[in-house]
Amino acid sequence: MKRFTPEWTEAAPPKGSWRSVFKYGNPSEFKHPSRGWYEMIKQDFSMTDADFRTRRDEGLEQVRLNRPVTLEPRHRARFEDMVGAQNVQSDDYSRVRYASGKTTEEMLELRHAVAEYAADLVIHPRNKQDVQQVVAYCHEHAIPIYAFGAGSSVNFGVRPAQGGISLVLSTHMNRVLAVNELNQTATVQPGMYGPAYEEALRMAPELFHTAHRYTCGHFPQSFEYSSVGGWIVTLGSGQASSYYGDACDLVISQEYVTPAGTFRTHDYPATATGPKVNDIMKGSEGCFGILVEVTLKIYRAMPENTRYFSFMFPSWEAAVDASREVCQGEFGMPAVFRISDPEETDRGLKLYGMPSFVDAFLQKRGFRPMERCLCLGTAEGQRDFARNVQRQVRRICREKGAISLGGYAARKWERTRYKEPYMREDLMDYGVLIDTLETSVTWANLHRVHREVRDYIKARPQTMCMTHASHFYPQGTNLYFVFLMKTDGLDEFRAFHRGIIERICASGGSLSHHHGVGRMIGPWMEAHLGPEQMAVLRALKRHFDPRGIMNPGGQMGLD
Repeated sequence: MKRFTPEWTEAAPPKGSWRSVFKYGNPSEFKHPSRGWYEMIKQDFSMTDADFRTRRDEGLEQVRLNRPVTLEPRHRARFEDMVGAQNVQSDDYSRVRYASGKTTEEMLELRHAVAEYAADLVIHPRNKQDVQQVVAYCHEHAIPIYAFGAGSSVNFGVRPAQGGISLVLSTHMNRVLAVNELNQTATVQPGMYGPAYEEALRMAPELFHTAHRYTCGHFPQSFEYSSVGGWIVTLGSGQASSYYGDACDLVISQEYVTPAGTFRTHDYPATATGPKVNDIMKGSEGCFGILVEVTLKIYRAMPENTRYFSFMFPSWEAAVDASREVCQGEFGMPAVFRISDPEETDRGLKLYGMPSFVDAFLQKRGFRPMERCLCLGTAEGQRDFARNVQRQVRRICREKGAISLGGYAARKWERTRYKEPYMREDLMDYGVLIDTLETSVTWANLHRVHREVRDYIKARPQTMCMTHASHFYPQGTNLYFVFLMKTDGLDEFRAFHRGIIERICASGGSLSHHHGVGRMIGPWMEAHLGPEQMAVLRALKRHFDPRGIMNPGGQMGLD
């Protein structure tokens, strides 16, 4: 008898619909749960095929926003004079689209045709001169401004909590302005998406007459649908960060437009001229001003030298110990390096459909289910360097009891690394929610945070919790908690989600490692940083934004 398969959505959302706002990525692209995952979800959540016969709350209706524009008509007329009438919008769809990120909570709201927040106007500046005029005018008239790049925020970072305007930087301000081969830097507008930026660097000889091809080195899972400016103002981290660095490490200089004025930081590789404003502006999330240009480090592209590796460890403790030795080994860092805890390993093997004979082989060698841990990664750079990093990683992993799986697992992960978020809509169509929270940990507190946060998540019946570490430093790493639950209740989800944040804090993790703060984590900032550090941030806020118009409403806990 033919096995039942859910009718996963294969059609692009109707134009102007709620689903077109919350759907991730390409409207016509999908990635459905594998057979293994489908069967696992049914088993773990006590579901049957009957639960997957009817989709619910799909958000196919047209967006309707029962909230009138409150800005006076004279303000709109002035903005149209500044940027052109075609670059000012007030239709319902635009107001909702440019007020929404990609959190699970927002997706649940939009599925029920609820839009709690919307700007009065959406403005698409053509250049930094437009931004200067808009910011100056808004400062004069106390009109709130919310910066919008690509909309991939997962912390309510783009919600217009107090009306005003959404300033969309990706429509026009999306080019590489210069590549300086002598300095090995690129100057970029903030609204440029990752693939376009990487393509321009790979085409640098043709576009900018360089001798070499380059790479940006920054590849978050949201790479295809996130912007260069967004990476920087949220302190993002890419999947190859252990070698290339986090987004903040790539920044050489920046230009900002603030209510207090416009400034550009110097592009020296290093200076000793006091505390660096260049560093202060990284991670500022639109609270101080608008990033309009940034000069970044770039790297020579050498894909032919990439070395792939994968290992299976007998335990989480062994995987962590090996990772620490790799990071502190003084032979150079891998580019991609990931370790999955036992639950993520076993569920991941089901996701990718591990053959039964491979499972039998691993178990015979002592790598038991719900104990074994997968590690995968790459080494990049100059040929001999990459080869040596791979060799040293192999030596350390074997010393810690790992067995080599070759490069297959790493290559397979790489082919689909940007596609996993596409499954969220499929699962939510049938009441299964998937979300993530991440935290920075030291080696000394890693196991405590991992244990206590998992204990909290797993205390809820029928809840999955998969954890991996994917950004590494000599002093520690990050823990990325992926949890799945079956619920139709928005209030229950909110309470559970906030409980995870509180458990992360209580166990000694940071509030965020690479997603920024936004309004989601803002309420915990004062307790996390302490009153003195928050007083410094609020003093900066008062200087750059004396009337409080830049991203107000709880962003980073500043107001």
